[in-house]
Amino acid sequence: MAAELHVELVAADRNVWSGEATLVVARTTSGDIGVMPGHQPLLGVLESGPVTIRTSEGNTVVAAVHGGFISFADNKLSLLAEIAELADEIDVQRAERALERAKSEADAAAERRADVRLRAVTGH
Repeated sequence: MAAELHVELVAADRNVWSGEATLVVARTTSGDIGVMPGHQPLLGVLESGPVTIRTSEGNTVVAAVHGGFISFADNKLSLLAEIAELADEIDVQRAERALERAKSEADAAAERRADVRLRAVTGH
C-alpha cells in the first residue's frame, strides 16, 4: 500500500490546494469519510463542511467546502467544490458577522455557509 495519495482541492474559480497527503476527511451526503492511500475507488457528493487534509509532511490543512464532488482512484483524490477556501484565508470577524446576519434574516443556507467557515478556522 502506498504511503501517500495525491490530493487536488479545486473550487469553481481556482485551484485551492494540491499536494501529497496521508489522510483526507470530508463530509459527503452519506456521512463523513476518511480517505487514506489504497482506499477503494469512490465517487460521492460533498456536503458543506470542513475538509481536513493531513499532509505527507505532518501538517494539517483545513478548508471550508460548500458542495461539489469527491472522487478517488489510483491514489488520486479530487475534491471538486462549488466554493472552497482555506481556513487561513477566512476572516473570522467577517464570518461571525455573516453568521449573525444570516440568523437575523432566517437565511438557513447563508447560516450554514458561515458556520462551516467558522468551524474550519476554529476546528469546532
